[in-house]
Amino acid sequence: MSTIYDVLRRPIVTEKSNYMVTKLHQYVFEVAMDANRTLVKDAVEKLFDVTVVRVNIINAPAKRSRRARSRRLMISNPAYKKAVVTLTPEDRIPIFEGVE
Repeated sequence: MSTIYDVLRRPIVTEKSNYMVTKLHQYVFEVAMDANRTLVKDAVEKLFDVTVVRVNIINAPAKRSRRARSRRLMISNPAYKKAVVTLTPEDRIPIFEGVE
């Protein structure tokens, strides 16, 4: 990992992550495969100027499917790592908010 800008890949915005933002103060990011909890915490605190309470890391496996004719396994989506970052109730990241 060269810089903190390489740790966070993109935010993950789904219905579940929107619920987590509004009710639980948790934000979900796709992170680099070699990132750990301390790197994610430092990157979020530095980039968004917030206080991180907790970081949970989840390894999402690759999605596999079968070909119809040959019945061979084919990987359609690669594996990735995501981080669920819990902030203090006072802090928020404006990139996840809707129209204000």
